[in-house]
Order: sequence, then structure tokens, then C-alpha cells
Amino acid sequence: MQSYKLTVDKFLDHAAKWFAGREVVEAESGRVVARAGYAELRERSNRFSGALAALGAKPGDRIATLAWNTRHHFEITYAAMGAGLVCHTLNPRLMPEQLARMIAEAEDQLIAVSAMLLPLLEQVASFSPPFRHVIVLDEGPVPHTVGGAQVWRYEELLLSRGRETAWGDFDEEAPAGLCYTSGTTGNPKGVVYTHRSNYLHTMRSLQADAMAMSGSDVVLMAVPMFHANGWGVPFAAPAVGARLVLPGRHSDGASLAKLIRAEGVTVAVGVQTVWLGVVDHLRQSGGDLPTLKRVIIGGSNCPEALIRHIEEGLGVSVQTSWGMTELSPLGTISPPGAPRHSASGRPPIGLDLKLKDASGRTLEQQREQGGHLWVKGASVLDRYFRAQSDALDEEGYFDTGDLAIIDFDGNLTIRGRSKDLIKSGGEWINPAEIEAIVGQDPSVSLVAVISTPDEKWGERPLLVVQPRNGKHVDNARLISALRGKVADWWIPQQVAQIASMPLATSGKIDKNRLRADFDAGELVAEDVGR
Repeated sequence: MQSYKLTVDKFLDHAAKWFAGREVVEAESGRVVARAGYAELRERSNRFSGALAALGAKPGDRIATLAWNTRHHFEITYAAMGAGLVCHTLNPRLMPEQLARMIAEAEDQLIAVSAMLLPLLEQVASFSPPFRHVIVLDEGPVPHTVGGAQVWRYEELLLSRGRETAWGDFDEEAPAGLCYTSGTTGNPKGVVYTHRSNYLHTMRSLQADAMAMSGSDVVLMAVPMFHANGWGVPFAAPAVGARLVLPGRHSDGASLAKLIRAEGVTVAVGVQTVWLGVVDHLRQSGGDLPTLKRVIIGGSNCPEALIRHIEEGLGVSVQTSWGMTELSPLGTISPPGAPRHSASGRPPIGLDLKLKDASGRTLEQQREQGGHLWVKGASVLDRYFRAQSDALDEEGYFDTGDLAIIDFDGNLTIRGRSKDLIKSGGEWINPAEIEAIVGQDPSVSLVAVISTPDEKWGERPLLVVQPRNGKHVDNARLISALRGKVADWWIPQQVAQIASMPLATSGKIDKNRLRADFDAGELVAEDVGR
């Protein structure tokens, strides 16, 4: 057999050759601002590889991006990876000090930035070691320097220094991307993706019982590119020649609904909170989304009532999924058109799961029994960036930190994070089980259970809910719904209602922020007793 290196540049090469005119569409606030076919994008990306080399970038160097889902961000991702550079995506929603620590650890010498994020980058520069070059991706006022680094405009740099470049001239095990975890349970850690891992992850995600994208689809990528490779969509869409819609910075309900209608989107990908915003917009303004067939959600457990709310509000089929930055990120996913289920589906080929007990012993019975979830596969983390040792057990499995159960049919249900468990009176309470029950109440939009200190029991659960638009939440009814479904001593004695649930940069509920707000006296809780 021929030697064929599995490098991600081949996805854009394939799209350019066989789907030359199929478009990547860029929008801003729901209005299309740019269109380009895959052939044009490939030509521009390839020439920009030459521009990066002209600035001194060499294979293996890490290039940071601080940007939203735009055409230029898409282009520079392929320009970097195709030339053997490592694309390090930065999350603009993080604090400047956090971003500076990541840039320092990665030793980024070049940073590509959206014009509107230049003020943020200037703050970052005051905390980080100096970098050499800044590339401004889009139009807008541009300073001469940022933190001492020379500033370039993307289009001018492409015109003056761009040149045709050989892509894929390196080993498939070479690093392609660097992404940091969200840090919801500790300090963010770097995860390095190789070309081979990204290639195999793409093949896994495209399976018929997974994301199942095809050349006839119009895919809206509402998940940011800085969240674990945009869930792999920037690779999967060109791999099959799907038209790709990039919404830019704005992912509010009105902007996304407008864009879905205008572009005839058939598949949309993003966290559940994004789609709740679209549902609320449609119910307030009227209208529908006739072309939209499937919505793929992930990021956290989604109660069945919430899935039903999205499906009925959008007229779509919802596919639930589970994954992590450390998994590239897809772990499990429910098949298209499967019966509504709050489980996160099965692992596609290329990933294996196992459950262990709290002491680290593999459970003899792997079905219908809760345990700690471990994973293994070709696109699963071996060790964190800069770590001195790997993060695997003796069989090569990685500890996800999740509590889970696998049913008889092989469907995975995440039952919370082990670090979120609440120890009350020496016994453990699992917040996720309480959240799943309360989340079924039609008056509740989002729900979280956090630990609060208690003099007698050590810790007690606090129920925090965000009411659904226009709905009245009866705290006593929420507590009553728990009786007989969880142990009496699990039931919270306090409920806090808040107008807007704080979300982490990944779109998950930020329980660290909720705990901090409680400690600061900013969460007003009502005693409901037992």
C-alpha cells in the first residue's frame, strides 16, 4: 500500500479540487459579509503559509489566534497547520492574565487577532513576555505596534509576502494545534493535537451514526473555533464539501435565526444555551426555520425536557453528545433521528470507554452501574502540554474526571463531575442527579446545584435556577419533585433564583462563579426546608 500521511491540509485540498465553488460564508450580527469557495480559500491559505514563513515562522513554531469564527480565522488555521506550524487558539473570553500565561507557556512568537480584540491583546501584552509579530485579521484601526511587536494587516501581508508553499511536508505525528481546557475544575491545561489525531477524529465524527455531515449539508458552526478545534467542524465540513457558515462574534438568538433562514442551514452545531436563545427569539418574534433539520449539542448534560423544548421550538431533531478538549473533543454522540434521550449516545469507532470505582479498580460489570469514566483512543490525550509524565493508566486509558453510567444498549449518561460531588455528613451527594430532575420543570431554563458550607454537615447542596422567560418558578414545587426520587438527605433546603446563569468560556454553567457569588453574599437564597 502507498504511504499516505494523515495531515489536515488534505481536507482543504480535497474540498478545493472536488467542491471548488462550495462556499464558506462569514456573517456578522446575522448579516453575510463575505463568501468564498473552497478553491479560493485553499489558494489564499496556501499563499499565507508563505507569508508566515517570510516572518520567520518555522515548522513546530506555535502561532496564536485570538479571534472569532471568521473566514480569515479559518484561512490562517489551514495556513499554519498546512506548513507544519502549530495553531494555538486563544479564548477571547478569558482574563488578560490567563491569556498571558498561556502565551508564555506556549512561547507564541506570532499572534493573529481580530481588530475588535486589539484592546484585549494590548492588555495581554502588559502581562506576557514579548512576541514578535501581530497580524490583524480584518478591517479596523490598526496601531503600529502592540507590546513592542510589529503589526501587520492580513490582506496586505498576503499581497506583499504571500507565496505558494508545499503543504504536508512533515510527519503525520507532528503537532497541528494547541488548545487549553476551560479550567472549570482547575487551572487550564494545554492539549496538543497532532495531524494524525485530528485526521482520525474527523473520520470518526463523519460516521453515519455520528455527525453524519455530507456535501448536501449547510453547516452552521456556532461553537467557537477556540473550543477544541470548533468540535472538529473546520475539518469535517471541507472533508465532505459541506457549505460552512461562520457566524462571527454574535451568537444571539436573533442573529443566528436570521442567518439560518438566509443561508438555508440544515445542520447547526453548538452548546445548548445557544439554541435556547434561538428558541426564545422565535417564540417572541414568530417565524420558523424550515431548512434546519438537526442540531448537535454538547458541553454538558441536557435534560430530556430541555431537549424537547429545543426540538419543539426549532422543529428539529437534537443530537446529544459528550466530549472534552482532551478527546479532540468528540467522545460519544446519539445517532441522527434517534428517539429523544437525555443520554449522550455511544462512542464511534476509534474510542473506547471503561468505568472504574473510586479506588481505581475496573468495574467487573460495565453496564447499568455508575462509575468513574476512563477513555482510550487515537485522538485522546496522552499527556498535557509541558507535563513530564503521561496521564494514562496501565492500559492506556485517560481519566475524564466524569461520573457516568452506560446502559445495556451502550449509551453513555454523564452523571456529573467527580470534583462537583458534595460531601454532606460524610456521605456523597451527586448534583447532576438533582439537576436532571429539576431541569424537567417547564418553568426552569437552567439549573445548577453547588455546595455551601454547613457547621453541622460540612457541606449542603444549594439549588440555583434560572427561570424560563415569562415563567414563574415555585421553589416548593421544585423541592417536592425531588421527593421519592433521591434520598431525603440529598434534597436542598435552599433555592436561589437568578436572572442569568453565569456561563464559563466553554458555554457550561460556571459553578466556580456561583460558589464565589454565594461566598460574597450575592446569591439570595430562600429557605424551603425539607
